[in-house]
Amino acid sequence: MINEKLMQYLWQNRLFDNTNLATCDGQPLEIIDIGRLNTDAGPDFFNAKVKIGGKLWAGNVEIHLSSSDWKRHGHDADMAYDTVILHVVAHADAKIYRKSGEEIPQLVMSYSPEVLQKCAAFDKRDMAFPCAKEIRTIPSMFLSSWLTALLTERLMNKSAHISELLSQNKNNWAEVFYVSLARSLGTGINGDAFERMAKAVPLVALQKHRDSLLQIEALFFGVSGLLPEAPADDYQRKLCAEAHFLMNKFSLSPLRDVQWKMARLRPQNFPHVRIAQLSKIVFQSSKLFSKIQENVDYMAIFSLFSEMSADGYWEYHCTFSKESPRQKKTLGKATIHSIMINTVVPLLFAYGKQSDNETLCERALALLERIPAERNQIITSWAEMGIEAANAYDTQALIELRKNYCDRKDCLRCRIAHRIISVKKP
Repeated sequence: MINEKLMQYLWQNRLFDNTNLATCDGQPLEIIDIGRLNTDAGPDFFNAKVKIGGKLWAGNVEIHLSSSDWKRHGHDADMAYDTVILHVVAHADAKIYRKSGEEIPQLVMSYSPEVLQKCAAFDKRDMAFPCAKEIRTIPSMFLSSWLTALLTERLMNKSAHISELLSQNKNNWAEVFYVSLARSLGTGINGDAFERMAKAVPLVALQKHRDSLLQIEALFFGVSGLLPEAPADDYQRKLCAEAHFLMNKFSLSPLRDVQWKMARLRPQNFPHVRIAQLSKIVFQSSKLFSKIQENVDYMAIFSLFSEMSADGYWEYHCTFSKESPRQKKTLGKATIHSIMINTVVPLLFAYGKQSDNETLCERALALLERIPAERNQIITSWAEMGIEAANAYDTQALIELRKNYCDRKDCLRCRIAHRIISVKKP
């Protein structure tokens, strides 16, 4: 069954019958430019160009199921629709007019049953991947081009979030990098909590005490609300004392309504350990974002983070509750790669865009190609359909495809669906 959304899709992608076109009153019609899809109020397509009876028209196009929808929607009395040069319909059941009384040419859209059937299949809501059967037939060059566009789209979306953080932090890139880094260390489990903690502990406060690891830890643990109520050892007592002093000094308070999660986490990923690691990064690395900008190299960045270790007390503890067997609490490969993917690359890309430094953007993208492919359910589902990811460049693009197209059932906006729909069977 045809609907307006499908008609717009057919028009936008020229999948309608484009031969021997004529208006409803018999005038020869040539579509020169279908126009640009309008996602806001007003006509469906802007800046179209058509020839009607040999005369060139430039303006907008409106699409409806039936001609009578024009008046039913009130377009006949709306000056915004006086610019419509062509009304495209599935059923012509009435003449239509501008507010001035001038008649508007109409075209009854024709399309093949095969194209409509394919479109309808993609519009089904009961299938997770309507393209699953045909996706293996997509040429690798075509898929590679689409993944590149998807990756850029994903980084642009992340850049929008970074812009929000910049506006909240007076355009301070170092502060935004610090907040993003904290979120990455929290991963998907405690990411929100880590971001809230980082926002509550200003980087300037940490920098004033960056010569003391204990004081940096005290600021984080004090604001996190994870400090023990009854200190059980010398380290805990010093930490609580420093936290009390520093939180009064900077007028900070423990976060409320924060759910620190530890269920199903390996002990070395507990929030206590991650906070200790974040403290070590702040303690050992001043002007970290500037250093990374100066040397956008995979090994250099990997080495920088691999040297960060929550040592001392945290070699023997994963929480404040009890001692555990000694284990060096360095950042693992997966964690460092997560920091690169979710903090380093997006910040470099966004900074490059804002400063018109395309070289920096390209180096950020090249960094993703050096990072191994991520392992998660989304990437596994693509692999089961024959789409293998070679590196993080591919996995980030595939995650964008899944989250912003597949999960939203927005197939008709996907190039894979368009390819399958537009290619005729031999």
